Amino acid sequence: MTRFTTTVLALATLLVSTSALSAQNGCDIKKSKIQEQLSYAKAHGNTHRVQGLERALQNVNTYCTPNSLRDDARDEVSDRTKEVAERKADLQKAIDKGDISKIAKRERKLAEAEAELKEAQAELDALPQ
Repeated sequence: MTRFTTTVLALATLLVSTSALSAQNGCDIKKSKIQEQLSYAKAHGNTHRVQGLERALQNVNTYCTPNSLRDDARDEVSDRTKEVAERKADLQKAIDKGDISKIAKRERKLAEAEAELKEAQAELDALPQ
């Protein structure tokens, strides 16, 4: 019974935090992720990481807008689409040559590229129009 209760509480917490994040705009989410990493880097004395994250936070504060997020997401989808096309061409070349080991490798890389495209498309779709 306690394991069930713990699981239910964990799921409820996850749902609340997810809905809270979706209420924020993308720039706020970016800021909070950077600030979280910044706290971790400071706690572990990683000065170079702290400097980079502070610069990233400053850039988000200066340049991040909902339009820039959408543009970045569209660019990412475009890049991933090109990568999928390249991977398909590589796979076809391996099939034409009949190299079984390369075919398996190319299929795996194509699957990875397709997963990255799907993830990028989901991020774009999640942004408000």
